[in-house]
Amino acid sequence: MDYKDYYAILGLRRKASASDIKKAYRKMARKFHPDVNSGDAAAEQKFKEINEAYAVLSDGTKRRTYDKFGAQWKQYEQSGQSFDWSQWYNAGGAERQQGRTVSPEEFEQMFGGGGGSSFSDFFQQLFGGGPAQTRKGPRPSHQTSFGRPDGDQKIPVEISLEEAFCGTKRTIQQGSSRFEVTIPAGVKTGSKVRAGDLIMTVAVQPHKEFVMDGNDLHAKAPVDLYDALLGGEVHVNTLQGAVALTIPADTQNGQVFRLKGQGMPDLKNNKERGDLLVEVVVELPVPLSVEARRFIETLQRASSE
Repeated sequence: MDYKDYYAILGLRRKASASDIKKAYRKMARKFHPDVNSGDAAAEQKFKEINEAYAVLSDGTKRRTYDKFGAQWKQYEQSGQSFDWSQWYNAGGAERQQGRTVSPEEFEQMFGGGGGSSFSDFFQQLFGGGPAQTRKGPRPSHQTSFGRPDGDQKIPVEISLEEAFCGTKRTIQQGSSRFEVTIPAGVKTGSKVRAGDLIMTVAVQPHKEFVMDGNDLHAKAPVDLYDALLGGEVHVNTLQGAVALTIPADTQNGQVFRLKGQGMPDLKNNKERGDLLVEVVVELPVPLSVEARRFIETLQRASSE
């Protein structure tokens, strides 16, 4: 499995705090957002890597697993908290003993992860003393993967930002059965939805217009020079339609306005909503006509005097 250094992707040290991770993500997400880099495939790929890195490092459990196991972190995450070795006891047909559950930490030590144990010691411990016996015949197929065969199954699912805002449904096929799973409004990348013994891990796809930051959304709004200087009104898109934003006179390029309650619903309480933070992008009236250029030059001279 290829190793992705999520800390390097976000430009962070491994001891970075949760606040540092969030700040780095917001900064890089804005820089590589598809809306800012239209048609740039490299920027789009970078944006996906940034979101993937943030989804892992912003989740305390995922981050600890990633820090401990590196490139194999997903295998350990998907295997659950323990590995049932009872199926390996008493090879050769002897009366079966009660199984023993080995944690991932013990598993790592037994295979040379710092404890110095050899394979013979490992199998001697598992089989209850004496030299390890060779198992005859092929192993059952369910023994080749981590986790109990009847344990939870994790299924990744991608949804759009609009689906995360409103909630959505997915049809799941499990064996010969099909059933519908409801994904509630307000889910984020990394959210988990349980349906029986299935756990759906949600990933919210990047949006061309909005960047999600917790329950808040970030967007940009083009404003012409005259409205920025003299004041005016522009229409700003939200996930529920366009709203009017009043632009006061002398608005600077890059100034941010907060629209209360126009962000994402809170997962635990859908009546609560985040905000929409709109960054003004002043558009210049170019190319200038001859008359307009003369007028601007006159203003420039008056300003310098």
